[in-house]
Amino acid sequence: MKHLWAPWRMNYILKGIKKKGCVFCFGKGRIRERANLILYLGKHAFIMMNRYPYNNGHLMVAPRRHCTDLESLNTLESEDVFELIRVSIRVLKATLSPHGFNIGVNIGKVGGAGEEHIHVHIVPRWAGDTNFMPILGETKVVPEYLDQTYQKLRAAFINHLGKQTGQKREEKE
Repeated sequence: MKHLWAPWRMNYILKGIKKKGCVFCFGKGRIRERANLILYLGKHAFIMMNRYPYNNGHLMVAPRRHCTDLESLNTLESEDVFELIRVSIRVLKATLSPHGFNIGVNIGKVGGAGEEHIHVHIVPRWAGDTNFMPILGETKVVPEYLDQTYQKLRAAFINHLGKQTGQKREEKE
């Protein structure tokens, strides 16, 4: 049997058992940006890092209001979600220099992550980012700590969108 030491996963395992509510819904007092890996908090949508990324810089964009599908998004939410996808791509290109992206929308509980809150995954890709490890070792290698990636991306989002989260982008542009 092969062993991969990943002690940081114990937090997830223990918290996963006690999970309450939607990981994308932040009530009053629950928006702890750094703790929740939130890079930008807009009026109708937000950008956060995936705590268990497929690749370095794996982001998710979701509406702030709990929505289960595309049809339930109002016009402002829809516009904000798709604008934040565009901004995320620009920031990832400038910060991490990926060669391409996988972008997918998770809809419904069986759509991914066991959450019914609609969200969009943005996964940066590089030529050669898949190697023998996932195939032979059934292991994905992420080459940088989440906190280091968070710091880089947070600075880039602040530079691109402005320091205060929740602020209207129109006011800054």
